[in-house]
Amino acid sequence: MSNYEFKMPKLGESITEAAIIKWFKNVGDTIEEDEILLEVATDKVDSEVPSLVSGVVSELLYKQNDVIKIGETIAIIKTDGKVSVKKSSNVISSAVEKPIKREVSQKNSYNKKTALNKNTAFKVENSNLFFSPLIISIAKEHHISFEELARIPVSGNEGRLRKSDLMNYIEEGRPFKYAQHISKNTGFQVPDLKFDKGTGKIVEMDRMRQMIADRMVFSKHTSPHVTTYVEADLTEMVEWRNKMKIPFLEKYQERLTFTPLFIEAVAKAVVDYPMINSSLDGRNIIVKENINIGMATALPTGNLIVPVVKNADKLSLKELASEINSLSLKARENKLKADDMSGSTFTISNVGTFGSVMGTPIINQPEAAILATGIIKKRAEVLERDGKDVIEIRSMMYLSLSFDHRIVDGFLAGSFLRRIADYMENYDLKRKI
Repeated sequence: MSNYEFKMPKLGESITEAAIIKWFKNVGDTIEEDEILLEVATDKVDSEVPSLVSGVVSELLYKQNDVIKIGETIAIIKTDGKVSVKKSSNVISSAVEKPIKREVSQKNSYNKKTALNKNTAFKVENSNLFFSPLIISIAKEHHISFEELARIPVSGNEGRLRKSDLMNYIEEGRPFKYAQHISKNTGFQVPDLKFDKGTGKIVEMDRMRQMIADRMVFSKHTSPHVTTYVEADLTEMVEWRNKMKIPFLEKYQERLTFTPLFIEAVAKAVVDYPMINSSLDGRNIIVKENINIGMATALPTGNLIVPVVKNADKLSLKELASEINSLSLKARENKLKADDMSGSTFTISNVGTFGSVMGTPIINQPEAAILATGIIKKRAEVLERDGKDVIEIRSMMYLSLSFDHRIVDGFLAGSFLRRIADYMENYDLKRKI
């Protein structure tokens, strides 16, 4: 007899680890070649893994719910020394491609700690709930929080949420997207209102519009939004930009729009108030090291996308203009790559582009705040000159900041927004390009 080290098999090109859902054999049990030894879960699929040898299970080195690296030894099987290597690859391959078909009597493999270690955006407060990597992957794709997952009726043994449960729930329109608050005193429950949605032309949402809708609902459901406003006098900034836009184009071959000027002011204010550049992770606040400014950009289809200016605080005005023009062109031509849209820590939405005076933007999760800049509009303003009130034509703009009140208080939000306005207002008309 010899000891055969049974290793966690390769389960796909991009898969580096798997969670053990259930052992089908105990120490001392006899197992035949091709008989199922255990069930594992990855972020792609749940799979049954067969034994490659016949023998007696000597050791099980890991427990249910443990997450194991591919290639690590997970069990020891005493054998007669014969191992069918050729057949092993075929068996493992079929196990990878074939989802499980039978019910298992074990809770889902990923608990709260595992999920948080995977840097997932979803949190669960009830540590007794378990979700497999496959469930988490589908939930992330549809922007479903752990709190919403916990409200879905389950059909698996011991309260396990199965893939079929989740897919049926999504097909039904996610009826439990919002928590049904019930008062202990009155027994009141939010009614299931049947609205008359009317008749007319049916326009099916494209995939991007569905994603935007899900993200917006998820953001409002996740963060308690509060919006604060200031008014900024951009007369000097407008005058400088109008004077410099042609020389700037001639010198750098880059268009000088207001966007780089806005992003420059925001990046300076973030340096002054770094707590605004943060995200919430459970009970921890992550203050980001880099200042990456996302800029909400409209596509020709009307959908919005958020390309990201990386390390905006370290870029010159020429570099900002070049990066912004490049990202805007890519967006219009539908050539943005995943890296162009990832890693933002704060977002700006220029609603003034569409003629809006101001807006109340929805936070781009998992950021702490988002800024909306309104249209720059000339108005008659009362100013004080040499102790006297005078009326002048000034270029005015409203700024609005929506912030997550879980981690940003009114003082921080108001001070940060005012600082942005100060940088915009106190513009140096002698600035060189």
